[in-house]
Amino acid sequence: MRIGLLLDEPKGPDALGRLREQIARAAGDGFTSAWMSNIFGLDALTALAVAGSGVPGIELGTGVVPTYPRHPAVLAQQALTVNAALDGRLALGVGLSHQVVIEGMYGYSFERPARHMREYLSVLVPLVRGEHVAFEGETLKAQIGLTTPGTGDMPVLIAALAPRMLKLAGELADGTVLWMTGPKTVTEHVAPAVTEAARAAGRPVPRIVCTLPVCVTDDVEAARERAGEVFKIYGQLPSYRAMLDREGAAGPADVAIVGDEDAVSAQIEALAEAGVTDFVAARFTSDSRTRDFLGTLL
Repeated sequence: MRIGLLLDEPKGPDALGRLREQIARAAGDGFTSAWMSNIFGLDALTALAVAGSGVPGIELGTGVVPTYPRHPAVLAQQALTVNAALDGRLALGVGLSHQVVIEGMYGYSFERPARHMREYLSVLVPLVRGEHVAFEGETLKAQIGLTTPGTGDMPVLIAALAPRMLKLAGELADGTVLWMTGPKTVTEHVAPAVTEAARAAGRPVPRIVCTLPVCVTDDVEAARERAGEVFKIYGQLPSYRAMLDREGAAGPADVAIVGDEDAVSAQIEALAEAGVTDFVAARFTSDSRTRDFLGTLL
């Protein structure tokens, strides 16, 4: 199982410079990947191209770029350009986002999201593989080929939690990017669904990128309380709430990986046994103990 880090999105005028420092430190420490969210601050793809192009030797991923505001051909062109800037080190994670964002903020319909993702991938994936696309679906149309450099092996991963989305992650994409999804849910729900879909489609074994909050500490109760505060919103969004319910978790604090070195090591090992191929640590405290421990896993 590969070990990566979730980058903290810097704020302020030197945000890209400080992001570059984070990426350089992660690469220097030996982490295999660094991932960036795409919410309402920096555009993740642009930021990774600028901040990561001068830092070799580490995969850089988006976790995840919302699909609805970008036509898949436009996103393919942008992602391929970023991949070229990164010398082929981009992992493109895309996702639906949430109804409250897509309908409430952007004004797009969120009706039948799995249909949208199937049509989106039917355009996006062939384009990043260098193919010409002639596609007409119910919601998307494309008649286009790209000459952007960088086509080839850039993995396309989707944020997939529900059964139909997991099927798409294995059948049409290269795997899934998870958030707020614990080991029980990965073992019983995510890994079997996405792996079987890939097998049935004759595709390689899919990647399962699992991102969870991590804190190495002797004060477990305080750390879980902190996790509950920091990640509270994710217990209220329907897609994550469904995964927490599957896990039997009251909230995000219950799926955070918390404890001393031995306890955290055991919890991360459980994810590997569940089928996770890439574990991405989301540190939520500023102490060095967690970072130092993660370094020992490398």
